[in-house]
Amino acid sequence: MLCKLSFSNIRRSLRDYAIYFFTLMIGVAVFYVFNAISDQAAMTRVDADTREIVRMLGIAISSTSVFVAGVLGLLIVYASRFLMKRRNSEFALYLMLGMTKGKISAILLLETFLIGIGSLAAGLLLGVGLSQVMSALVVSLFEADMSAYHFMVSGGAILKTIIYFAVMYIVVMLLNSVVVSRFKLIDLMQSGKKSEQIKLKNPWVCVIVFVLAAVMLGIAYYMVGWRFTHLSGRKFTLCIAAGLVSTFLIFWSVSGMLLRVIMSMKKVYFKGLNSFTFRQISSKVNTMVFSMTVICIMLFVTICALSAAFSLRNSMNRNLRENCPADFELSEQLDEPYEELDVLAEAQAIGFDVTKYSDDCVHFSVYGDENFTFEGFCGSRFDKLKESFTMINGDISEQVIGIDDYNALMKVFGKDTLEIEDGEYILVCNFKAVQQIRDEVLKDGTQITVFGTSLSPRYNECQIGAIDLAVQPTNIGLFIVPQSVVDGQTPMADFVIGNFSATDEAGKKAADEEIRSLYAEKTREGLGAFSVHAVGGYFGFTTKQEVSSSAIGLGAMATFLGLYIGLVFLIACGAILALKELSESVDSIGRYEMIRKIGADESEISRSLFSQTGIFFLLPLVLACIHSVFGMKFSVYFLEVLGTDRIASSVAATSVILLLIYGGYFLVTYLCSKNIIKSRK
Repeated sequence: MLCKLSFSNIRRSLRDYAIYFFTLMIGVAVFYVFNAISDQAAMTRVDADTREIVRMLGIAISSTSVFVAGVLGLLIVYASRFLMKRRNSEFALYLMLGMTKGKISAILLLETFLIGIGSLAAGLLLGVGLSQVMSALVVSLFEADMSAYHFMVSGGAILKTIIYFAVMYIVVMLLNSVVVSRFKLIDLMQSGKKSEQIKLKNPWVCVIVFVLAAVMLGIAYYMVGWRFTHLSGRKFTLCIAAGLVSTFLIFWSVSGMLLRVIMSMKKVYFKGLNSFTFRQISSKVNTMVFSMTVICIMLFVTICALSAAFSLRNSMNRNLRENCPADFELSEQLDEPYEELDVLAEAQAIGFDVTKYSDDCVHFSVYGDENFTFEGFCGSRFDKLKESFTMINGDISEQVIGIDDYNALMKVFGKDTLEIEDGEYILVCNFKAVQQIRDEVLKDGTQITVFGTSLSPRYNECQIGAIDLAVQPTNIGLFIVPQSVVDGQTPMADFVIGNFSATDEAGKKAADEEIRSLYAEKTREGLGAFSVHAVGGYFGFTTKQEVSSSAIGLGAMATFLGLYIGLVFLIACGAILALKELSESVDSIGRYEMIRKIGADESEISRSLFSQTGIFFLLPLVLACIHSVFGMKFSVYFLEVLGTDRIASSVAATSVILLLIYGGYFLVTYLCSKNIIKSRK
């Protein structure tokens, strides 16, 4: 009997369950996809460094999954409350027919179980399919070999998903039982008959609050967008607090001004069903000021997280190819010039000879003239640079290299060489923020004096490049001068950079492992250059594989966690708005019946409902997008340091995801609301 009734209820209310089922299915799919990443990467041919990255990524995703499960659990509870509210009249009928609250609880338990099983199964099927697509992102990030990959179903991810969602469903079932135990027949019978009273706020108070909130928000935007380098931890916290409070006040003031403004526009207000439409919208916003604030902030975090994640993913491997073009680097950089600086000889003296592994390497030095400083070259423009980078030191000597050494290095890098005449210099830089200032100085034809020789710029802008192995474009400036200018001078840094003798990938990896193992052994024995101990500085050895693994590890974690949290927040925002709108539609059935009786046709009612739903979804999104413009401007500072400059394509990808998920929730909400208000036509 109860089973038959439960099946009948589900079948009859299938369209009412659409949002609930849609949310659970997407939640399960996202949960599975990200928890299956470790198993996907394991199916590809990766080296030991990458396997360690995958292991750490798995730990990070597992930890984040606890937070994600909490968010999804709250969504399930919220959705369950909507479904129960939708059926208050049905429960009242059950009670009047003599059914006990225990049997009603049993019906709800069975329905929740059946919906949970269905959404879990559908979500897992969708997740397994999407996880194959995710494999392309995994391979792209880790540059793995896909030859060993095949269609894969992660048993561990399935088990984890089932356990997490089983716990959520059990909690929902228990909460539903508690709610049923508190049912009162009179409340169930009168549900939906209580009309929401719209309290019109003082319009002048709303205007004043809106202006103050906008000013406060503008100051916060300015601080994080243009004065971010001057922000201390306390000031940054104040900016965040100001943003949160301003967002709340904007929604509070708009909820009070919206209806007043429309009412003052008589031709608009009394046209068609506009008076009904805007009163409905005002009622919804009035009762959801705090929720709108939370949703707006979540959408803001989603947009920034997804954009940053895609941007990191788009540029990571490209940056490695451009900024790490050789296989290894042995370097020694000192705090002051030192005549006996020879990193190759010092390394060979203790048994670490990198030339045994390479027949394509170059040994060169970099110089510094204490009379030729960073601030001295930039001149008055250094103050402008100082505003953006408060920690920058203008007293440091500019780095100088001879043209012959630079061109020899470029041949190892496989890049174009440069030409220079006596009396000329070329400035090489790849850190964008500093490069802009450097270009302004070069356009003035600024002459420099290096070791007593006056030089003029060959080009009126910086050439893009660097001399050391890195994943980020962080070279703030390297001056290339005629070789005669630096011959006989005392170096400040010494490098040996080259490629392994092996030509195939397997041979390079074997050489990389061997030389890194030898370096680790010599480090344990006390590897340390004599000159470093004499004047202070840095002695180090790194390989392309080591730099790549470190960068990919950081980038992969940022990318996957950004995607994970961003998608879950987006699902949460869409679901909360959808459920609130559907709940309002249930409460407004009587109002729609009334406007039908006074002559409104179905097309007008549908347009009114579409406008209500659209504005309801757009309000938090519009403000979140405005927040995101300035949030991304703040993020670009850090993304530039990471070499991430493909923001436009990342924002486009984020927009597509917003359109698919958030827009999907809007469409499903509109269709379900339309079905609800027609149910008693």
